[in-house]
Amino acid sequence: MTHHALHIVTRIREQIRRLNDRVALRHQIDGQWQDISWTEFGEQVRHLALAMLSKGMQVQDKIGIFSNNMPRWTFADMATLYNRCVTVPIYPTNTADQSAYIINNADIRILFVGEQAQHDIAINLFEQCPKLEYVVALSDEINITASERVLSYSDFIALADATYEEELNQRVTHTDMSDLLTLIYTSGTTGTPKGVMLDYANFASQIKGHDQQLSLEEGDVSLCFLPLSHVFERAWTFYVLHCGGVNCYLQDTNLLRQALMEVQPNVMSAVPRVYEKIYSAIQDRVAHSPLQRRLVFSWAINIGARMAACHDKRQTPSWWLQKRYDWANKTVLSKLRNIFGENIKFMPCGGAKLDPCIGRFFHAIGINVKLGYGMTETTATISCWDDKWFEPDSIGMPMPNAEVKIGENNEILVRGPMVMRGYYKMPVETAETFTEDGFLKTGDAGHFDEHNNLFITDRIKELMKTSGGKYIAPQVIEGKIGKDRFIEQIAVIADARKFVSALIVPSFESLEMKAKELNIKYQDRLDLLKNHEILELIEKRVCELQKDLARFEQVKKFTLLPHAFSMDNGELTPTQKLRRKVIQDRYHQEIERMYQDSHKHS
Repeated sequence: MTHHALHIVTRIREQIRRLNDRVALRHQIDGQWQDISWTEFGEQVRHLALAMLSKGMQVQDKIGIFSNNMPRWTFADMATLYNRCVTVPIYPTNTADQSAYIINNADIRILFVGEQAQHDIAINLFEQCPKLEYVVALSDEINITASERVLSYSDFIALADATYEEELNQRVTHTDMSDLLTLIYTSGTTGTPKGVMLDYANFASQIKGHDQQLSLEEGDVSLCFLPLSHVFERAWTFYVLHCGGVNCYLQDTNLLRQALMEVQPNVMSAVPRVYEKIYSAIQDRVAHSPLQRRLVFSWAINIGARMAACHDKRQTPSWWLQKRYDWANKTVLSKLRNIFGENIKFMPCGGAKLDPCIGRFFHAIGINVKLGYGMTETTATISCWDDKWFEPDSIGMPMPNAEVKIGENNEILVRGPMVMRGYYKMPVETAETFTEDGFLKTGDAGHFDEHNNLFITDRIKELMKTSGGKYIAPQVIEGKIGKDRFIEQIAVIADARKFVSALIVPSFESLEMKAKELNIKYQDRLDLLKNHEILELIEKRVCELQKDLARFEQVKKFTLLPHAFSMDNGELTPTQKLRRKVIQDRYHQEIERMYQDSHKHS
């Protein structure tokens, strides 16, 4: 396939022509999964594109999508691209201020909104956002405010005018790889959001790289539940459509377990948190089962791990291992795999580091989790786990077209066709992000092993230094402790402090079950967290989980919090990373308390 054929618009139009009445997308209507054919997909996109032209959208004008996942998200995205306009996604959970900043910075002219919450924010932004002309509701359930500038989906589509056909044909055929395709605003854990400029060549290089690395076939089913406003799911959706796969949109992410059963996907992109939760739910069930079942479970996982190791080394298992594996698979492993449905081929995973023991566990039960490492600035994937050299501590090997090297401070640097053009209207920040020889600075420290596996040791910007001058990597500690079934979230505190402490949000489901077992009486959550048996339990687990960390890295004290860190309170970024400054300000008193009487302990 020539590089030009990888222009995503050309590619999607080819698939629409070729696959016509085959299924392209699926979504739920009143709890039932409904199919949308390639032909219907094409029709919807074409009508939306013509409607945009009727509103005078020029080449490279910006169109925003402020919505949860749904097929119409992709319709609006593709229609924008058909017109050579630029799609600007906004996280559905963003506040009015965050949304206004992006609308103004990106000069958005039309904004698509997904549900009532986004509609209600958007209609109050016209005064703050002088360039914003129209708000279009994607969902039919929205109660639309009466205004000539706010349109329902059907009213907007009705603007599709045949007189613009020629103009549209001009735009879809005169494609340019250097056109901007999208601006994606990275929230970052600090400072102002920056609009990452990605063009068609960026996405084309990723499609090409994925074609070399993965085996996704026509008709393969992908469950789309990570936010499309994030580069990971969006680039993956383009890839699924490029392969002629079926993209299934899950609007309510709380229904993931059920959707896996109903959709039976072949692939699904997920963040480590999803695997951590499933892993701890399995561990929890096992912990509560009789001794004999616990032993069989451990034995089966062990055999699965040995079989996976054979696969990795391209060895044929011995007759005896194969026999034992068949039994382990029948009694335990196949049942565990069925949590994901029965058709999983592989599961891309990204957004953060996955604890190696969780990676090993899923490979042992026969779920090929493919952890990747990437950034918005690199159109997602820089590296991913290779089937031949599975190294669970690593973040895999660089993609075929990514040039990766280690720079000063052991910083991972990347150059290649997937690297962004820069930050929109931010020349200074753009210049600071690149080295003189054109490598992007990732802000992560790492190294390579002899097999070309890449390892992240740290987030350079997030290193903490204790008052004793020791460097602490908070993510490493959080990763070790956070995988426990009694712990939902953890934020490590160490900067300019004598020792490491942590704020811990316990998993109340697991705690309440434990309290029942121990016959602990309590009034409410706060009361439960003060209980000395509960505190001892968590303390014991924290000690156990961090025993292989250096002494100075270990959490010496912690405070249990009754409420989870959330995006609504600004404590998490949309990709669920901790905003440490906000957390430290908000829990200032709790943190100070841990250090006040510390002279007795240190």
